[in-house]
Amino acid sequence: MSQRPPAPPSLQELRKEIDAIDEGMHRLLMQRGDIIDRLIQVKQTQEVGSAFRPAREAAMMRDLVQRHRGILPLDTVESIWRVIIATFTYVQAPFSVHADISASEPAMRDSARFHFGFTVPYVAHFSAQAAVEAVAKSKGDLALVSATSSRTPWWLSLEESGAPKIIARLPFVERADHPAALPVFAVSRVADSALVTEVETFSVRVSGWNAEVARALSPLAEIVAVPDTAFDGAALLVSITAASSLDKIKAALIEAGASVRSTALVGSHATRYTVPPTGSKS
Repeated sequence: MSQRPPAPPSLQELRKEIDAIDEGMHRLLMQRGDIIDRLIQVKQTQEVGSAFRPAREAAMMRDLVQRHRGILPLDTVESIWRVIIATFTYVQAPFSVHADISASEPAMRDSARFHFGFTVPYVAHFSAQAAVEAVAKSKGDLALVSATSSRTPWWLSLEESGAPKIIARLPFVERADHPAALPVFAVSRVADSALVTEVETFSVRVSGWNAEVARALSPLAEIVAVPDTAFDGAALLVSITAASSLDKIKAALIEAGASVRSTALVGSHATRYTVPPTGSKS
């Protein structure tokens, strides 16, 4: 006689499994909190700057994407982990997120809430400069400003020694349908040991800036440019990967007919992790 296939589990049994998993997840989160509490005691929260660890966060998000599978959307998983990371960072050393809403208030608010949740205080500003100035006056706050456009060269204030720096570019994981797709720079003070330097950001001031010079630089780096009428030039924020270098940027500027007035390192961040549109992890 052929054996009958086992009966499928009942809805009640499946719901009990879900309840057990939910309870286990909650217990693990509380356990993580206990470890953070011990970490605070060890650190005594006396480190210079904030509790942000950009290099560790970038690595965590990459690992998350690489191991993810199944029907649960990556958006949900990423947002859950972002809230966990940001909230436990806040528990270690409370901070506020100062957001420049001059480009798009809804998009910036979505980015802030997706990456930092609702526990971390959100403070809106009407310019990038105001957001950065608020961070400069704080002990460990963070500013979010547009990574692709600007009305003013807000990054000039990052040139000074001891000033906040660009520490991350959000979102960490890029994809075509990202729910918080606005490209933003995160600016704060962070211990040197916590920085990730895969992409370095430089403030570059030039004379003789024009469309031809801009076209010459576009293949070499991601650039935000603000006209500087006093010198017939521009203030540039240049993001340089390992494939290029500041020397190459300066050489291209000179070859295109511009002159470099000054350069200063104003931060660094991780390279963007891009999920293919047709990939299995989307």
